[in-house]
Amino acid sequence: MKKIFGMLLAFSGIIIYSCNNNQTPVSEPGTNLTKDSLIKRGEYLVTAIGCGDCHSPKKMSPQGPVPDHDLMLSGHPSSMPLPVIDTAAAKNWLLFAQGLTASVGPWGTSYAANITSDETGIGKWTEAQFFTAIRQGKSKGMVSGRDLLPPMPWQNFATLTDTDLKSIYYFLMSTKPISNVVPAPAPPPGILGMR
Repeated sequence: MKKIFGMLLAFSGIIIYSCNNNQTPVSEPGTNLTKDSLIKRGEYLVTAIGCGDCHSPKKMSPQGPVPDHDLMLSGHPSSMPLPVIDTAAAKNWLLFAQGLTASVGPWGTSYAANITSDETGIGKWTEAQFFTAIRQGKSKGMVSGRDLLPPMPWQNFATLTDTDLKSIYYFLMSTKPISNVVPAPAPPPGILGMR
């Protein structure tokens, strides 16, 4: 229970920090890294910044939810419907599904994306699309796409260096492809027009 509370507290802090963070990305002088060293650095960064906390489905254990290593980074499972949501609570609280891959708040319901190398994830994305998703907060890395929704702290990640983002991209492209079409976000009850 302490771990769940700690994770929820961390997510709340990320959201609050993201709203107040106006930093610009830091540039790095040209570094000559091999593909293997980029992948290793990317794996380190994905682990250190906690991408799997939201993007990996969880299994319940005696210590609370733990990542399902068979589904690492595959996003909210398409086969896992959410329970009935208390809409009154959703207006004043941020709610997380038990697996921590779906959240509900004033913006509606959002689901963690599949960021594996599968085509249902980011497997067909270009490096430029990945940079657009992280630096501009755009879904699928499309400039004309909808904005990424909370709790994705893209504003924080946008400050990573080009080499860091390139490393993360290379690592994600090296992951085991997991086929999983994540549900589309849903607007709050009574609100139309959310893409």
